[in-house]
Amino acid sequence: MSERIWTAALVVIGDEILSGRTQDRNVAQIAAWLNVQGIRLAEVRIVGDVEGAIVEAVNALRARNDYLFTTGGIGPTHDDITVDAIAKALGVGVEVHPAARAMLERYYAKRGGLTEARLRMARVPAGAELIENRLSGAPGIRIGSIFVMAGVPHITAGMLDALTGTLEGGRPVLSATIGCWVAESEVADLLGAVERAHAGDDGAVQIGSYPFFRDGRVGANFVVRSPDAAKLGACMADLAARLEGEGRAVTDGGI
Repeated sequence: MSERIWTAALVVIGDEILSGRTQDRNVAQIAAWLNVQGIRLAEVRIVGDVEGAIVEAVNALRARNDYLFTTGGIGPTHDDITVDAIAKALGVGVEVHPAARAMLERYYAKRGGLTEARLRMARVPAGAELIENRLSGAPGIRIGSIFVMAGVPHITAGMLDALTGTLEGGRPVLSATIGCWVAESEVADLLGAVERAHAGDDGAVQIGSYPFFRDGRVGANFVVRSPDAAKLGACMADLAARLEGEGRAVTDGGI
C-alpha cells in the first residue's frame, strides 16, 4: 500500500509582488518548514489585491490540497482585503475576534492606541482561530485547513514557529545533492531512467535537475528527494555510479 502524501498550496497575495517592488521570500521558507512537517508544497499562485482573484485561487487550491496557506494582505490599510476575500470564498461573515482585539490593545497601548485602522487586524472570517504572532501583535488566522499569514517574512517565520507540530503530515522529505560539469540535456535520459528505477508506484523518490553556467562552463546539480532514507541513499548511489560510468566526475554536495 502506498504511503499517504500530504500536500499544501500557497497563495502569495499583493500587488507589490506582481509589480516587482517587493521580492517574495516566503515561498522558500514555507516550503522548507512544510518539508519538516512531512507536507509537500505542491503549488504556488501569486495574485494581486483583487477580491475575485483571491477568492478563485483560494477555492481552487484548497479543493485539491490538504492545506492552504496565504501570505499578505492582512494589515491595517484599505487594500488589505485577504480576510474579506477568504470569508467570501468560504461563505461566512467577518467578525472582530475578541482575543485578537485584546492582543492589539495591549500591543498598541504605548504606541498610540488602537485606532480603527489597527482594529482591522483583529477581523477574521467567522469561526476562525488565531495564530500567535510574538513580533507585531497582529495574529495570523486559522480556519479549518486554511492558514492566513503575514506577508513580512520574519513575521511569517514566527507564525510558522507557532504552528510547528500542530499539522498532521507524513514523514519529512529528505534530500541529497550531487553535481557534475555536464550539460543537462546530455544526461536527461539517464536521470529519467534512474528516477523510474527507484520511484516505484508511490513516487517516493524524485530527482530534480538544476543547470548553471559558471566560469565559462555548463554544469548541473542533481537533487534527490524522498521521505525514505534507504531509498534516497540507494538512488543517490545509483545515480552517481551511472554518471561515473559515463566518465563524468561527480561532486558530492553539489557544485
